[in-house]
Amino acid sequence: MNAVVQHHKDGDGRVRVSLAELIALCGRVQRLRLPPQDSRATRVGIQSSRLYGRGMDYAESRAYQPGDDVRRLDWRLTARSGRLHTKLFQEEREGQLLILLDQHASMHFGTRVRFKSVQAARAAALAAWYAVHAGERVGLMQFGGDRHLQRPRAGVHGALDVCGALAKRDGFFGASESLSQALQHVIRLQRGANRVLLITDGQSSDEISRNRLAEMMWHTAVRVLIVADVLELTPIPSGHYPIEHDGQRRTLVLQSARQRESFQQSLGAGQVRLAAMAQSLGIPYRMIDTAADPLESVSALLRDAGGKR
Repeated sequence: MNAVVQHHKDGDGRVRVSLAELIALCGRVQRLRLPPQDSRATRVGIQSSRLYGRGMDYAESRAYQPGDDVRRLDWRLTARSGRLHTKLFQEEREGQLLILLDQHASMHFGTRVRFKSVQAARAAALAAWYAVHAGERVGLMQFGGDRHLQRPRAGVHGALDVCGALAKRDGFFGASESLSQALQHVIRLQRGANRVLLITDGQSSDEISRNRLAEMMWHTAVRVLIVADVLELTPIPSGHYPIEHDGQRRTLVLQSARQRESFQQSLGAGQVRLAAMAQSLGIPYRMIDTAADPLESVSALLRDAGGKR
């Protein structure tokens, strides 16, 4: 097995995100047949009809977003807060998906087909196009490198915003943060999302992450997609493995069974830890490697009955 991590030109779809590929994924999602959606938002995570009129029950108000009907502005809340707010009614409560994407350095690694970071970006783009196809707003928060929030937006422009942010910020590195810190930020910042899709390799998960996930579940439907490299999932044959990191090439020697088992456990510890958290909390999750097609897993997680418990 030739485990090589190499650097290619930007946008090759292997070690760097290809914007053209992310946009083209729209066509695959549009061919999906989506399950029927409930007409009333009676459960967290259920997409509802956007019809409204007289007699509808007031549900909540949220910050005004471009494209909102000005006839539905909440003038009282606007006057109190100094910021425009829109009224939502029970029959028209919008679905809103927030994609939470891990950008830690551990994601920029791969031995089969592509980096985990590129696979994660492909999954995020598919999720964005899926949300748009279902009539939802979609937003993106990237964490672990240079934290960035792409606020939820409706329609094709929402998905294009997500794709553009994925390509633009690929490879940004900053101060690393734990998954629990990122989740805490989302809990404070974004309670309007009725669904959150976390895409990560789990390496940044810590013990507090479980508490943050449990807290988030009170306000939104949480789904988890765990991205792994083949080396993190399957037994490693003995041998000499050339690797490259920060421009330096080295050879990793794994001969004894103990060496190989220890190395694999260290690589895959994050995935195992996060999967155990999701399972204990009853959060639907899926795990994919870097060579897989993410479409089936993404669509299963975003369907009401999808995911692995």
